[in-house]
Amino acid sequence: MRIVLSGSIRGLTPRGSPGCGWAQTSEGETLKRVMEFPQSLVRAGVARRDITPPVGIYHRMWGAATHDQSTGVHRPLTATALAVAPREEDGAACTPIVMLSVDHCLLWNTEMRALLNAASTSGAADQDNVILFFTHTHAAGLMGLERRELPGGDLIPDYLTRLGTTIAALVAESVDSLQPAVMQYAAGRCDLAANRDFFDEETDQYVCGLNPEGPSDDTVLVVRISAGEQGTLATLVNYACHPTTLAWDNTLISPDYVGALREVVESSEGAPCFFMQGASGDIGPREGYVGDTAVADRNGRQLGYAALAALEGLPPPETRYRYAGPVISGATIGTWEYEPIGAEQRQRAAAWIAHRSIVPLRYRDDLGDADALQADRTRWEKQEIEAVSAGEGERAREARAMLERITRKLTRIGSLPTGDSYPYPLRAWRMGEAVWLAYDGEHYNVLQRALRERFPGTPIVLGTLANGSHVWYLPDAESYGKGLYQESASVLAKGSLETLIEASSASIEELVG
Repeated sequence: MRIVLSGSIRGLTPRGSPGCGWAQTSEGETLKRVMEFPQSLVRAGVARRDITPPVGIYHRMWGAATHDQSTGVHRPLTATALAVAPREEDGAACTPIVMLSVDHCLLWNTEMRALLNAASTSGAADQDNVILFFTHTHAAGLMGLERRELPGGDLIPDYLTRLGTTIAALVAESVDSLQPAVMQYAAGRCDLAANRDFFDEETDQYVCGLNPEGPSDDTVLVVRISAGEQGTLATLVNYACHPTTLAWDNTLISPDYVGALREVVESSEGAPCFFMQGASGDIGPREGYVGDTAVADRNGRQLGYAALAALEGLPPPETRYRYAGPVISGATIGTWEYEPIGAEQRQRAAAWIAHRSIVPLRYRDDLGDADALQADRTRWEKQEIEAVSAGEGERAREARAMLERITRKLTRIGSLPTGDSYPYPLRAWRMGEAVWLAYDGEHYNVLQRALRERFPGTPIVLGTLANGSHVWYLPDAESYGKGLYQESASVLAKGSLETLIEASSASIEELVG
Protein backbone atom coordinates (compact mmCIF):
# COMPACT_ATOMS: atom_id res chain seq x y z
CA MET A 1 0.00 0.00 0.00
CA ARG A 2 1.34 3.43 -0.89
CA ILE A 3 0.45 6.71 0.80
CA VAL A 4 0.47 9.58 -1.71
CA LEU A 5 0.83 13.13 -0.44
CA SER A 6 0.64 16.33 -2.39
CA GLY A 7 1.95 19.79 -1.68
CA SER A 8 3.14 21.22 1.62
CA ILE A 9 1.48 19.65 4.64
CA ARG A 10 0.41 22.14 7.25
CA GLY A 11 -2.27 20.11 9.02
CA LEU A 12 -4.33 23.26 9.48
CA THR A 13 -6.19 26.09 7.86
CA PRO A 14 -3.94 29.05 8.65
CA ARG A 15 -5.15 32.31 10.02
CA GLY A 16 -3.12 35.48 9.64
CA SER A 17 0.37 34.71 8.39
CA PRO A 18 0.96 31.16 7.09
CA GLY A 19 1.12 28.53 9.77
CA CYS A 20 -0.15 30.62 12.69
CA GLY A 21 -3.07 28.42 13.64
CA TRP A 22 -6.57 27.37 12.73
CA ALA A 23 -9.62 29.46 11.94
CA GLN A 24 -12.93 28.46 10.49
CA THR A 25 -16.16 30.25 9.70
CA SER A 26 -18.87 29.47 12.23
CA GLU A 27 -21.77 27.43 10.86
CA GLY A 28 -24.85 29.53 10.22
CA GLU A 29 -22.93 32.79 10.07
CA THR A 30 -23.14 34.78 6.84
CA LEU A 31 -20.39 36.52 4.91
CA LYS A 32 -17.70 34.92 7.09
CA ARG A 33 -18.42 37.33 9.93
CA VAL A 34 -17.15 35.00 12.68
CA MET A 35 -13.88 33.07 13.02
CA GLU A 36 -13.63 30.23 15.53
CA PHE A 37 -10.39 28.74 16.89
CA PRO A 38 -10.14 25.09 18.08
CA GLN A 39 -10.02 24.71 21.82
CA SER A 40 -10.32 22.01 24.47
CA LEU A 41 -12.13 22.67 27.74
CA VAL A 42 -10.58 20.24 30.23
CA ARG A 43 -9.13 19.94 33.69
CA ALA A 44 -5.34 19.98 33.72
CA GLY A 45 -2.50 19.73 36.19
CA VAL A 46 1.27 20.02 35.73
CA ALA A 47 4.34 18.94 37.71
CA ARG A 48 8.08 18.74 37.00
CA ARG A 49 11.18 17.27 38.64
CA ASP A 50 14.88 16.88 37.88
CA ILE A 51 15.91 13.37 36.80
CA THR A 52 19.58 13.96 35.94
CA PRO A 53 21.67 10.78 36.44
CA PRO A 54 24.87 10.95 38.50
CA VAL A 55 28.04 11.87 36.65
CA GLY A 56 30.02 8.75 35.92
CA ILE A 57 26.99 6.62 35.05
CA TYR A 58 27.19 4.48 31.91
CA HIS A 59 26.69 6.86 28.99
CA ARG A 60 27.83 5.33 25.70
CA MET A 61 24.84 5.42 23.36
CA TRP A 62 26.75 5.33 20.08
CA GLY A 63 28.64 2.40 18.61
CA ALA A 64 31.35 4.80 17.41
CA ALA A 65 31.92 6.27 20.89
CA THR A 66 35.21 5.52 22.63
CA HIS A 67 34.04 6.45 26.14
CA ASP A 68 31.75 4.49 28.46
CA GLN A 69 30.96 6.89 31.31
CA SER A 70 29.61 10.42 31.43
CA THR A 71 32.07 13.13 32.46
CA GLY A 72 29.66 15.96 33.32
CA VAL A 73 26.29 17.58 32.69
CA HIS A 74 25.49 19.93 29.81
CA ARG A 75 21.92 20.64 30.93
CA PRO A 76 19.77 18.87 33.52
CA LEU A 77 17.37 16.14 32.44
CA THR A 78 13.77 16.63 33.51
CA ALA A 79 10.46 14.77 33.65
CA THR A 80 7.30 16.83 33.20
CA ALA A 81 3.84 15.44 33.97
CA LEU A 82 0.66 16.74 32.36
CA ALA A 83 -2.57 15.34 33.81
CA VAL A 84 -5.70 15.88 31.70
CA ALA A 85 -9.31 14.98 32.47
CA PRO A 86 -12.78 15.97 31.25
CA ARG A 87 -14.03 19.39 32.36
CA GLU A 88 -17.02 17.82 34.14
CA GLU A 89 -15.76 15.86 37.13
CA ASP A 90 -18.68 13.40 36.95
CA GLY A 91 -18.12 12.82 33.21
CA ALA A 92 -18.22 9.35 31.74
CA ALA A 93 -14.44 9.24 31.32
CA CYS A 94 -13.43 10.92 34.57
CA THR A 95 -10.21 8.94 35.08
CA PRO A 96 -7.38 11.35 34.25
CA ILE A 97 -4.73 10.67 31.64
CA VAL A 98 -1.22 11.46 32.83
CA MET A 99 1.30 12.13 30.09
CA LEU A 100 4.97 12.53 30.95
CA SER A 101 7.74 14.07 28.87
CA VAL A 102 10.88 12.24 29.97
CA ASP A 103 14.44 13.20 28.96
CA HIS A 104 15.74 9.79 27.94
CA CYS A 105 16.16 8.03 24.63
CA LEU A 106 13.93 5.11 25.66
CA LEU A 107 13.88 2.14 28.00
CA TRP A 108 13.91 -1.54 27.07
CA ASN A 109 10.80 -3.60 27.78
CA THR A 110 11.78 -4.95 31.21
CA GLU A 111 12.84 -1.55 32.52
CA MET A 112 9.74 0.06 30.97
CA ARG A 113 7.36 -2.34 32.72
CA ALA A 114 9.06 -1.71 36.05
CA LEU A 115 8.80 2.06 35.57
CA LEU A 116 5.09 1.89 34.70
CA ASN A 117 4.48 -0.33 37.73
CA ALA A 118 6.21 2.24 39.92
CA ALA A 119 4.25 5.10 38.31
CA SER A 120 0.95 3.59 39.36
CA THR A 121 1.86 3.04 43.02
CA SER A 122 0.37 6.36 44.11
CA GLY A 123 -3.08 5.28 42.93
CA ALA A 124 -3.65 8.70 41.39
CA ALA A 125 -4.12 7.25 37.90
CA ASP A 126 -4.64 3.82 36.40
CA GLN A 127 -1.49 2.35 34.88
CA ASP A 128 -3.27 2.12 31.52
CA ASN A 129 -3.70 5.89 31.64
CA VAL A 130 -0.05 6.73 32.35
CA ILE A 131 1.93 7.40 29.16
CA LEU A 132 5.62 8.28 29.05
CA PHE A 133 6.67 10.17 25.94
CA PHE A 134 10.44 9.97 25.70
CA THR A 135 12.00 13.12 24.29
CA HIS A 136 14.49 10.68 22.72
CA THR A 137 17.72 12.50 23.52
CA HIS A 138 20.70 10.34 22.57
CA ALA A 139 22.94 12.06 25.12
CA ALA A 140 21.32 10.89 28.36
CA GLY A 141 22.87 7.44 28.52
CA LEU A 142 21.27 4.10 27.74
CA MET A 143 19.74 2.84 30.98
CA GLY A 144 19.58 -0.89 30.27
CA LEU A 145 20.15 -3.38 33.07
CA GLU A 146 22.12 -5.57 30.65
CA ARG A 147 24.88 -2.94 30.92
CA ARG A 148 25.40 -3.31 34.68
CA GLU A 149 28.80 -4.95 34.23
CA LEU A 150 30.15 -2.16 32.01
CA PRO A 151 31.97 0.90 33.41
CA GLY A 152 29.39 3.07 35.18
CA GLY A 153 26.72 0.42 34.70
CA ASP A 154 26.67 -0.35 38.43
CA LEU A 155 24.88 3.00 38.92
CA ILE A 156 21.99 2.09 36.59
CA PRO A 157 19.82 -0.09 38.93
CA ASP A 158 19.71 2.50 41.72
CA TYR A 159 19.06 5.29 39.23
CA LEU A 160 16.12 3.43 37.69
CA THR A 161 14.65 2.82 41.15
CA ARG A 162 14.86 6.52 41.97
CA LEU A 163 13.42 7.38 38.55
CA GLY A 164 10.39 5.21 39.31
CA THR A 165 9.87 6.96 42.64
CA THR A 166 10.10 10.35 40.94
CA ILE A 167 7.64 9.40 38.19
CA ALA A 168 5.15 8.14 40.78
CA ALA A 169 5.40 11.44 42.66
CA LEU A 170 4.90 13.43 39.46
CA VAL A 171 1.77 11.43 38.60
CA ALA A 172 0.31 12.18 42.04
CA GLU A 173 1.30 15.86 41.97
CA SER A 174 -0.16 16.49 38.53
CA VAL A 175 -3.45 14.76 39.36
CA ASP A 176 -3.71 16.58 42.70
CA SER A 177 -3.37 19.92 40.88
CA LEU A 178 -6.15 19.29 38.34
CA GLN A 179 -8.20 22.42 37.71
CA PRO A 180 -10.45 23.84 34.96
CA ALA A 181 -8.25 24.77 32.01
CA VAL A 182 -8.35 25.69 28.32
CA MET A 183 -6.10 24.19 25.66
CA GLN A 184 -5.47 26.35 22.59
CA TYR A 185 -3.72 25.12 19.47
CA ALA A 186 -1.43 26.86 17.02
CA ALA A 187 1.08 25.78 14.41
CA GLY A 188 4.23 27.39 13.12
CA ARG A 189 7.16 26.33 10.98
CA CYS A 190 10.77 25.47 11.69
CA ASP A 191 13.36 24.10 9.29
CA LEU A 192 15.60 22.66 12.02
CA ALA A 193 14.50 19.16 10.99
CA ALA A 194 15.58 17.53 7.73
CA ASN A 195 15.32 14.13 6.09
CA ARG A 196 18.21 11.84 7.09
CA ASP A 197 18.06 8.99 4.55
CA PHE A 198 20.98 9.95 2.30
CA PHE A 199 22.37 7.86 -0.53
CA ASP A 200 26.16 8.05 -0.68
CA GLU A 201 26.93 7.50 -4.36
CA GLU A 202 30.67 7.17 -3.78
CA THR A 203 30.27 4.20 -1.45
CA ASP A 204 27.02 2.99 -3.03
CA GLN A 205 25.05 2.82 0.21
CA TYR A 206 22.42 4.63 2.26
CA VAL A 207 23.69 6.42 5.34
CA CYS A 208 21.87 8.07 8.21
CA GLY A 209 22.66 11.73 7.62
CA LEU A 210 21.41 14.96 6.09
CA ASN A 211 19.47 14.49 2.84
CA PRO A 212 18.70 18.04 1.61
CA GLU A 213 16.31 16.74 -1.06
CA GLY A 214 14.29 14.37 1.12
CA PRO A 215 10.76 15.11 2.43
CA SER A 216 10.14 16.35 5.96
CA ASP A 217 7.41 18.12 7.89
CA ASP A 218 8.44 21.50 9.32
CA THR A 219 5.22 21.90 11.35
CA VAL A 220 5.68 23.05 14.95
CA LEU A 221 2.41 22.32 16.73
CA VAL A 222 2.03 24.15 20.03
CA VAL A 223 -0.58 24.03 22.77
CA ARG A 224 -1.05 26.68 25.42
CA ILE A 225 -2.78 25.38 28.55
CA SER A 226 -4.18 28.15 30.70
CA ALA A 227 -6.35 28.41 33.80
CA GLY A 228 -8.28 31.65 34.38
CA GLU A 229 -6.50 34.25 36.45
CA GLN A 230 -3.57 31.90 37.06
CA GLY A 231 -2.65 32.30 33.40
CA THR A 232 -0.50 29.75 31.58
CA LEU A 233 -0.13 26.40 33.35
CA ALA A 234 2.07 24.88 30.66
CA THR A 235 2.87 24.87 26.98
CA LEU A 236 3.35 21.84 24.76
CA VAL A 237 5.63 21.70 21.73
CA ASN A 238 5.06 18.80 19.30
CA TYR A 239 7.80 18.54 16.67
CA ALA A 240 9.41 15.74 14.68
CA CYS A 241 13.21 15.76 14.89
CA HIS A 242 15.59 13.15 16.27
CA PRO A 243 17.60 14.69 19.15
CA THR A 244 20.88 13.57 17.59
CA THR A 245 22.74 16.86 17.58
CA LEU A 246 25.17 15.34 20.08
CA ALA A 247 26.76 12.04 19.12
CA TRP A 248 29.80 9.86 19.84
CA ASP A 249 32.21 12.72 20.63
CA ASN A 250 29.97 14.05 23.40
CA THR A 251 30.60 12.75 26.93
CA LEU A 252 28.14 15.01 28.78
CA ILE A 253 24.64 14.15 30.01
CA SER A 254 22.27 16.31 27.98
CA PRO A 255 18.65 16.65 26.80
CA ASP A 256 20.15 17.71 23.43
CA TYR A 257 18.25 20.54 21.68
CA VAL A 258 15.19 20.00 23.88
CA GLY A 259 16.90 21.73 26.81
CA ALA A 260 17.44 25.05 25.06
CA LEU A 261 13.98 24.82 23.47
CA ARG A 262 12.40 24.63 26.91
CA GLU A 263 14.56 27.47 28.23
CA VAL A 264 13.44 29.80 25.42
CA VAL A 265 9.75 28.98 25.73
CA GLU A 266 9.66 28.99 29.53
CA SER A 267 11.47 32.32 29.81
CA SER A 268 8.63 33.88 27.81
CA GLU A 269 5.61 31.87 28.96
CA GLY A 270 6.56 31.57 32.62
CA ALA A 271 5.39 27.95 32.81
CA PRO A 272 6.79 24.46 32.14
CA CYS A 273 7.25 23.47 28.50
CA PHE A 274 6.28 19.89 27.68
CA PHE A 275 8.09 18.46 24.62
CA MET A 276 6.46 15.68 22.61
CA GLN A 277 8.48 13.94 19.91
CA GLY A 278 6.68 13.59 16.57
CA ALA A 279 7.15 11.00 13.81
CA SER A 280 10.90 11.41 13.33
CA GLY A 281 12.11 8.00 12.20
CA ASP A 282 13.65 9.48 9.07
CA ILE A 283 14.10 13.02 10.41
CA GLY A 284 17.00 14.64 12.27
CA PRO A 285 18.55 18.06 12.81
CA ARG A 286 20.10 19.66 9.76
CA GLU A 287 23.33 20.07 11.74
CA GLY A 288 23.97 17.10 13.98
CA TYR A 289 26.19 14.17 14.98
CA VAL A 290 28.66 16.51 16.71
CA GLY A 291 30.24 16.79 20.13
CA ASP A 292 29.75 20.56 20.52
CA THR A 293 26.94 21.37 22.98
CA ALA A 294 26.73 24.89 21.55
CA VAL A 295 25.26 23.38 18.38
CA ALA A 296 22.58 21.60 20.42
CA ASP A 297 21.70 24.86 22.15
CA ARG A 298 21.52 26.69 18.85
CA ASN A 299 19.19 24.04 17.43
CA GLY A 300 16.99 24.30 20.50
CA ARG A 301 16.77 28.07 20.36
CA GLN A 302 15.77 27.90 16.70
CA LEU A 303 12.85 25.61 17.55
CA GLY A 304 12.00 27.61 20.67
CA TYR A 305 11.66 30.88 18.77
CA ALA A 306 9.45 29.17 16.16
CA ALA A 307 7.23 27.84 18.95
CA LEU A 308 6.98 31.29 20.55
CA ALA A 309 6.04 32.86 17.23
CA ALA A 310 3.12 30.43 16.95
CA LEU A 311 2.08 30.97 20.57
CA GLU A 312 2.04 34.74 20.13
CA GLY A 313 -0.65 34.38 17.45
CA LEU A 314 -3.15 32.73 19.80
CA PRO A 315 -6.36 34.64 20.71
CA PRO A 316 -7.55 35.04 24.30
CA PRO A 317 -8.86 31.74 25.76
CA GLU A 318 -12.51 30.82 25.18
CA THR A 319 -13.04 33.53 22.55
CA ARG A 320 -13.86 33.79 18.88
CA TYR A 321 -13.34 36.69 16.44
CA ARG A 322 -16.42 38.55 15.15
CA TYR A 323 -16.78 41.26 12.54
CA ALA A 324 -17.81 44.40 14.46
CA GLY A 325 -18.70 46.69 11.56
CA PRO A 326 -17.29 49.62 9.60
CA VAL A 327 -15.49 52.64 10.99
CA ILE A 328 -15.26 55.77 8.84
CA SER A 329 -11.68 56.96 8.57
CA GLY A 330 -9.50 57.98 5.63
CA ALA A 331 -10.83 54.70 4.30
CA THR A 332 -13.84 52.79 5.57
CA ILE A 333 -12.28 50.24 7.90
CA GLY A 334 -13.85 46.90 8.70
CA THR A 335 -13.21 46.17 12.39
CA TRP A 336 -13.18 42.89 14.25
CA GLU A 337 -13.28 42.11 17.97
CA TYR A 338 -13.01 39.10 20.28
CA GLU A 339 -16.11 37.80 22.05
CA PRO A 340 -16.86 34.69 24.18
CA ILE A 341 -17.32 31.47 22.24
CA GLY A 342 -20.90 30.41 21.51
CA ALA A 343 -22.81 27.56 23.12
CA GLU A 344 -22.32 25.25 20.14
CA GLN A 345 -18.55 25.61 20.14
CA ARG A 346 -18.44 25.33 23.93
CA GLN A 347 -20.19 21.96 23.66
CA ARG A 348 -17.69 20.77 21.04
CA ALA A 349 -14.73 22.05 23.05
CA ALA A 350 -15.86 20.10 26.13
CA ALA A 351 -16.12 16.76 24.28
CA TRP A 352 -14.03 13.92 25.65
CA ILE A 353 -13.83 10.58 23.85
CA ALA A 354 -11.18 7.88 24.27
CA HIS A 355 -10.51 5.27 21.59
CA ARG A 356 -8.26 2.26 21.94
CA SER A 357 -7.74 -0.63 19.54
CA ILE A 358 -5.25 -3.34 18.65
CA VAL A 359 -3.78 -3.33 15.14
CA PRO A 360 -2.07 -6.62 14.17
CA LEU A 361 1.20 -5.78 12.38
CA ARG A 362 3.04 -8.68 10.76
CA TYR A 363 6.58 -9.53 11.83
CA ARG A 364 9.31 -9.48 9.20
CA ASP A 365 10.46 -12.90 8.01
CA ASP A 366 14.15 -12.39 8.79
CA LEU A 367 14.14 -11.40 12.45
CA GLY A 368 17.12 -13.61 13.14
CA ASP A 369 17.96 -16.42 15.52
CA ALA A 370 19.20 -15.69 19.03
CA ASP A 371 21.86 -18.43 18.92
CA ALA A 372 23.25 -17.16 15.62
CA LEU A 373 23.31 -13.60 16.91
CA GLN A 374 25.13 -14.70 20.06
CA ALA A 375 27.74 -16.43 17.91
CA ASP A 376 28.21 -13.19 15.95
CA ARG A 377 28.56 -11.33 19.22
CA THR A 378 31.31 -13.68 20.39
CA ARG A 379 33.14 -13.23 17.08
CA TRP A 380 33.07 -9.42 17.32
CA GLU A 381 34.14 -9.49 20.97
CA LYS A 382 37.22 -11.45 19.92
CA GLN A 383 37.94 -8.97 17.12
CA GLU A 384 37.68 -6.03 19.52
CA ILE A 385 40.16 -7.64 21.93
CA GLU A 386 42.57 -8.35 19.09
CA ALA A 387 42.28 -4.79 17.73
CA VAL A 388 42.86 -3.21 21.14
CA SER A 389 45.91 -5.43 21.72
CA ALA A 390 47.31 -4.45 18.34
CA GLY A 391 46.66 -0.75 18.93
CA GLU A 392 44.30 -0.57 15.95
CA GLY A 393 41.88 2.09 17.18
CA GLU A 394 39.70 2.31 14.09
CA ARG A 395 39.27 -1.45 13.89
CA ALA A 396 38.43 -1.59 17.62
CA ARG A 397 35.83 1.15 17.18
CA GLU A 398 34.18 -0.78 14.33
CA ALA A 399 34.09 -3.94 16.43
CA ARG A 400 32.44 -2.10 19.33
CA ALA A 401 29.89 -0.60 16.96
CA MET A 402 28.99 -4.04 15.62
CA LEU A 403 28.72 -5.38 19.16
CA GLU A 404 26.28 -2.60 19.98
CA ARG A 405 24.16 -3.45 16.93
CA ILE A 406 24.01 -7.12 17.89
CA THR A 407 23.20 -6.33 21.52
CA ARG A 408 20.26 -4.20 20.43
CA LYS A 409 19.06 -6.86 17.99
CA LEU A 410 19.09 -9.47 20.75
CA THR A 411 17.10 -7.05 22.88
CA ARG A 412 14.62 -6.47 20.05
CA ILE A 413 13.73 -10.10 19.50
CA GLY A 414 14.04 -11.25 23.10
CA SER A 415 10.67 -10.00 24.37
CA LEU A 416 8.37 -10.11 21.36
CA PRO A 417 4.98 -11.82 21.75
CA THR A 418 4.74 -15.16 19.99
CA GLY A 419 2.87 -15.53 16.72
CA ASP A 420 3.26 -14.04 13.26
CA SER A 421 2.19 -10.49 14.16
CA TYR A 422 2.62 -7.88 16.87
CA PRO A 423 -0.56 -6.71 18.66
CA TYR A 424 0.09 -3.00 18.23
CA PRO A 425 -1.83 -0.73 20.66
CA LEU A 426 -3.37 2.32 18.98
CA ARG A 427 -4.49 5.01 21.43
CA ALA A 428 -6.39 8.16 20.52
CA TRP A 429 -8.40 10.78 22.35
CA ARG A 430 -10.70 13.51 21.26
CA MET A 431 -10.12 16.38 23.65
CA GLY A 432 -12.54 19.08 22.64
CA GLU A 433 -11.83 20.13 19.08
CA ALA A 434 -8.46 18.36 18.82
CA VAL A 435 -7.25 14.76 18.52
CA TRP A 436 -4.32 13.40 20.52
CA LEU A 437 -2.49 10.22 19.47
CA ALA A 438 0.08 8.06 21.30
CA TYR A 439 2.31 5.68 19.33
CA ASP A 440 4.78 3.05 20.45
CA GLY A 441 7.99 3.06 18.41
CA GLU A 442 9.71 5.33 15.90
CA HIS A 443 7.73 6.14 12.78
CA TYR A 444 8.65 7.62 9.46
CA ASN A 445 7.48 11.20 9.08
CA VAL A 446 4.85 10.31 6.48
CA LEU A 447 2.63 9.19 9.38
CA GLN A 448 1.98 12.70 10.63
CA ARG A 449 2.02 14.27 7.19
CA ALA A 450 -0.66 11.87 5.95
CA LEU A 451 -2.94 12.29 8.97
CA ARG A 452 -2.71 16.07 9.00
CA GLU A 453 -3.41 16.22 5.28
CA ARG A 454 -6.49 14.01 5.67
CA PHE A 455 -7.86 16.03 8.60
CA PRO A 456 -6.74 19.60 7.85
CA GLY A 457 -9.34 21.30 10.06
CA THR A 458 -8.46 19.30 13.20
CA PRO A 459 -5.38 19.90 15.35
CA ILE A 460 -3.61 16.53 15.64
CA VAL A 461 -1.17 16.20 18.53
CA LEU A 462 0.94 13.16 17.63
CA GLY A 463 3.42 11.69 20.08
CA THR A 464 5.77 8.77 19.43
CA LEU A 465 7.97 6.63 21.68
CA ALA A 466 4.94 6.35 23.96
CA ASN A 467 5.96 3.97 26.76
CA GLY A 468 9.01 3.00 24.77
CA SER A 469 9.65 1.24 21.49
CA HIS A 470 8.61 -2.40 21.45
CA VAL A 471 8.49 -2.43 17.64
CA TRP A 472 11.43 -0.10 17.03
CA TYR A 473 11.25 1.59 13.62
CA LEU A 474 8.28 1.72 11.24
CA PRO A 475 9.62 2.83 7.82
CA ASP A 476 7.30 3.40 4.91
CA ALA A 477 6.99 0.60 2.33
CA GLU A 478 9.15 2.36 -0.26
CA SER A 479 12.10 2.48 2.15
CA TYR A 480 12.37 -1.30 2.48
CA GLY A 481 15.07 -3.02 0.47
CA LYS A 482 17.45 -0.05 0.45
CA GLY A 483 19.73 -1.22 3.23
CA LEU A 484 18.68 1.59 5.59
CA TYR A 485 19.51 1.37 9.28
CA GLN A 486 15.85 1.91 10.15
CA GLU A 487 14.80 -1.16 8.16
CA SER A 488 17.46 -3.33 9.79
CA ALA A 489 16.30 -2.13 13.22
CA SER A 490 12.60 -2.80 12.57
CA VAL A 491 10.86 -5.99 13.69
CA LEU A 492 7.86 -5.39 11.42
CA ALA A 493 7.22 -6.33 7.80
CA LYS A 494 6.97 -3.98 4.84
CA GLY A 495 3.62 -2.20 4.74
CA SER A 496 3.14 -2.03 8.52
CA LEU A 497 3.31 1.76 8.64
CA GLU A 498 0.72 2.07 5.88
CA THR A 499 -1.57 -0.30 7.79
CA LEU A 500 -1.15 1.84 10.88
CA ILE A 501 -1.91 5.04 8.94
CA GLU A 502 -5.20 3.58 7.71
CA ALA A 503 -6.12 2.37 11.20
CA SER A 504 -5.27 5.80 12.64
CA SER A 505 -7.39 7.53 10.01
CA ALA A 506 -10.33 5.29 10.91
CA SER A 507 -9.89 6.12 14.61
CA ILE A 508 -9.76 9.86 13.95
CA GLU A 509 -12.80 9.64 11.70
CA GLU A 510 -14.69 7.87 14.47
CA LEU A 511 -13.66 10.51 16.99
CA VAL A 512 -14.48 13.60 14.93
CA GLY A 513 -16.84 12.31 12.23
